[in-house]
Amino acid sequence: MILEPFSPFSVSEFQVKFATCRWEREQAHGLRRSVFCDEQGIFANDDRDKTDDHAIPIVALSMLGVTADAVVGTVRIHEEEPGIWWGSRLAVARDFRKIGALGATLIRLAVSSAHAMGCQRFFANVQSQNGPLFTRLHWHTQGEFEIHGRPHLRMTANLDYYPPCLSPETGFVALPRKAA
Repeated sequence: MILEPFSPFSVSEFQVKFATCRWEREQAHGLRRSVFCDEQGIFANDDRDKTDDHAIPIVALSMLGVTADAVVGTVRIHEEEPGIWWGSRLAVARDFRKIGALGATLIRLAVSSAHAMGCQRFFANVQSQNGPLFTRLHWHTQGEFEIHGRPHLRMTANLDYYPPCLSPETGFVALPRKAA
């Protein structure tokens, strides 16, 4: 009998959607804490702020067939004033960062769902190292500054590239890129 080694399991798709369950919101917050507190050291113990009181959390879920397994990415959106929306706290779990579709799909749902809810301008304060990703996704830099001791870019999305998404509770599917 010849036994060949098994390939490691890899997720075949991800669902990016509004967080609709308590466990999704809890894991999204845990992921944010892991990235912004533990890994990057931007915040001491917790990254929650008053924006969380009214923000809409969006999650990227790893899927095992038709069942959601875990939150592997997140972002939050909120309306600052009528027609003016912001995205913030974009985070992807370390083991999933090489799946380029995750960050891009989180951003796409963030802007497209806000667009469906009357967004006229969509902004984000983006860590400078992530500026090229946003630029590829049709965002424009409005200025540079520092937040929490780190360089950031104030960026705005070109809404022409983000058609309104009327079903953010189910959202989009993100497929990992196949290795070349």
